[in-house]
Amino acid sequence: MPITLRRPAPGLPTQAIVLAAGRGERLRPLTDRVPKPLVTVSGQPLLDHHLHRLRRAGVTHCVINLAHLGSLIEAHVGSGSRYGLTVSYSREPAGALETGGGIKHALALFEPRPFIAVNADVYCDFDFASFLYRPSSAAHLVMVNNPRHHPHGDFTLQGNRIGNDSLPRYTFSGIAVYDPTLFATTPVFERVPLAPILRRAAATGLVTGQVYRGRWFDIGSAARLSAAKSAS
Repeated sequence: MPITLRRPAPGLPTQAIVLAAGRGERLRPLTDRVPKPLVTVSGQPLLDHHLHRLRRAGVTHCVINLAHLGSLIEAHVGSGSRYGLTVSYSREPAGALETGGGIKHALALFEPRPFIAVNADVYCDFDFASFLYRPSSAAHLVMVNNPRHHPHGDFTLQGNRIGNDSLPRYTFSGIAVYDPTLFATTPVFERVPLAPILRRAAATGLVTGQVYRGRWFDIGSAARLSAAKSAS
């Protein structure tokens, strides 16, 4: 079947990273033999859902970061040609580098311009071509209503501005656009979480966002995997 491409919004990046290095501890023993990005929902591995959607939105180059069972991911995706993409791999040490460190390590594989990022263990219907990203942002986050397992959320959203205030709060979906400058002071090849990087940038007004109210699941446990499969 031919790929139907949507016209991306002005300034929408054509490069992306799928964050696929996590261990998936809460999905064991399944993830002892299958990396979480290759867990199947609705007849496809989670990773495939993202790669197809990224291509339809106009992305041409995708980086996938690897750690736990990374060779299985690389064998599954290959060059990316069957998705209509050029795929590169950012290999991390055992235990991975966490999200901030993993993105910093992968920057060498990107052109020095903004890129889309998506957590491989998210299952959703978000259309990447619908980003309301503007180049003046260091980061643009897609937010969702707080799920039952994360009732207090992560950030506030007033208009299109992400903040660290108390209320009302939304949960970060794991989908974003980042400018490489966001990671300018992030150490190289160290384990660095993403949240503190985002909170510092939000405190200086450099983070924007939008709310997505469609289907979204964080596949972080066996129960959430089961819920996603039931809803698909």
